[in-house]
Amino acid sequence: MSFVVVIPARYASTRLPGKPLLDICGKPMVQWVYERACQSAASRVVVATDDQRIVDAAVGFGAEVCLTAAGHESGTDRIEETARQLGLGEDQCVVNVQGDEPLIPPEIIDQVALNLARHPDAGIATLSVPVATAAAFADPNVVKVVTDREGFALYFSRAPIPWPRDAMAAGGKPVLPEHFAAQRHVGIYAYRGAFLRSFVSWPVSSLEATEKLEQLRAMAHGVRIHVEQARAAPPAGVDTAADLEVVRQALERGA
Repeated sequence: MSFVVVIPARYASTRLPGKPLLDICGKPMVQWVYERACQSAASRVVVATDDQRIVDAAVGFGAEVCLTAAGHESGTDRIEETARQLGLGEDQCVVNVQGDEPLIPPEIIDQVALNLARHPDAGIATLSVPVATAAAFADPNVVKVVTDREGFALYFSRAPIPWPRDAMAAGGKPVLPEHFAAQRHVGIYAYRGAFLRSFVSWPVSSLEATEKLEQLRAMAHGVRIHVEQARAAPPAGVDTAADLEVVRQALERGA
């Protein structure tokens, strides 16, 4: 099974401007992501960015890079432009590895590509891990996903879903019920080239605009998304200065 990894790396992050170029133990963040992706079974790893500074940095550490338009609504839109620039075919599997995941385990990059290959009726494949704490369950920055019994997504939300009514009805400090099945979405995706071309032709859906979750655009158009339990739980990505410090410390310890 052949697949291509594309790493969308946008310069104008709201909370951490220039995030892909922030230094982590002597390397820009995007280089750590690129090197992890190169440890996967991908036939090709490409950085996709809207900024010449990131292009220059990526070329400097030996990456293939595509300069894309700045006005994309989502990382998937940027990946579609990259797929066109690279001339990727309709059946080509493309894996979206977020540019702010410097600790991503290479094995889950392989896993999500294989997940798509095993589910030809899915337009997207992705991964999840169990929600570990009540605080994470309530955190809107932790995206939750609910699936059917075959692993196809029913909905993704920043809200706490599914809501354990009886456990939470008593009030007091929230505690997750024993054996509770809530799942945190891991933001890695595999798609086929044909899906990407369809995705960018669709307007932003009301659900996507409300939750700020691009996968809801696909679901609003009837695309099935298969979700598999990640074989390795990836640490959270870098969204804040505090997240950045956690990653720096982890890499200093040799993570």
